[in-house]
Amino acid sequence: MTMWGIHNDTELDLLAGNFVSIGWDLLGDLRQYDGREALKTALKEAYPGRKQGSYPVQAGVLYSFSRQMSVGDVVVAPNKADRTVNVGVVSGDYYFDPSAPLHKNRRPVQWVKTGASRTTFSLSALNEIGSAITLFRVRRNADEFRDFLESPTESEFQARAASEAEAPEVAAERADEALNADRLDQYTRDFIAKRLLTAVGDREFEELTGDLMRTLGYRARVTRYSNDGGVDVIAHRDPFGLEPPIVKVQCKHTVTAIGGPAVAQLVGRIGTTETGLFVTLGTYTPDAIAQERNNPRLRLLTGDELIDLILQHYDELPRRWRDVIPLRRVFVVDEEPGVA
Repeated sequence: MTMWGIHNDTELDLLAGNFVSIGWDLLGDLRQYDGREALKTALKEAYPGRKQGSYPVQAGVLYSFSRQMSVGDVVVAPNKADRTVNVGVVSGDYYFDPSAPLHKNRRPVQWVKTGASRTTFSLSALNEIGSAITLFRVRRNADEFRDFLESPTESEFQARAASEAEAPEVAAERADEALNADRLDQYTRDFIAKRLLTAVGDREFEELTGDLMRTLGYRARVTRYSNDGGVDVIAHRDPFGLEPPIVKVQCKHTVTAIGGPAVAQLVGRIGTTETGLFVTLGTYTPDAIAQERNNPRLRLLTGDELIDLILQHYDELPRRWRDVIPLRRVFVVDEEPGVA
């Protein structure tokens, strides 16, 4: 049984359709090509002008997807849009779907674990599935993803993983990996997310939010920790907090998707001249997002957007937070990978 990692940065609903897919649709059905060399020749004809070194890589991806993946193989599919990881099992042979709007090359998959937060996994595992290649074999961290697949619950897997220290040889392998700009950016964001979840407590998360609001030009005060009425931070521009806009902030120190009832609680706390801001490390359910869409005085900040703000205003944050999330600015290789 082989374990594959696959990237599919499209709007296709892979989970609902029970499949994984790749592009290069101009080539048509991949079964018509006899081997890698034939695929490489077809790629050059269908997609001229690309870097010569990219064609063998792309041909390898296409050959692996159409010929080497097998029923029973495990698929690890990170979702870039919501920063989650899905794991499933290949349940059928390769097929070409001419009626599909894009990514017509497909494999049926039975999804077993879906929507897992990236913070569930080690940084080494996240780094490996951050490969610049569209389809690749998961080797060094296959046992970790296999354990996740076989664990009864995500919490049980996290508890077991937390008790196992990373072996020095694994850390060395990770450090030796070649990282381009995109992979290093993803690695850094995963590091920040994990530190915010594990090294910052619930109360500290509220204090961090208050300090971040201050870097944005607000005067912010954190309310008392208990019996706060669902408002954790109050922010305003004027010295006394009497003039609009006044922002009431609710913080949830969790990677679990926030639902409509929690958002509705905040909405019930904001007055006619006030704005509500919800801050979390995770995402929001569709009913929560619908409330934001219908209320111009409500803003839902996801964990990914929170990390954006931290990176943008890192130097302005108090030293205590920079000690929790130690970062420094560097130049990195910005090389375009040979993917499609």
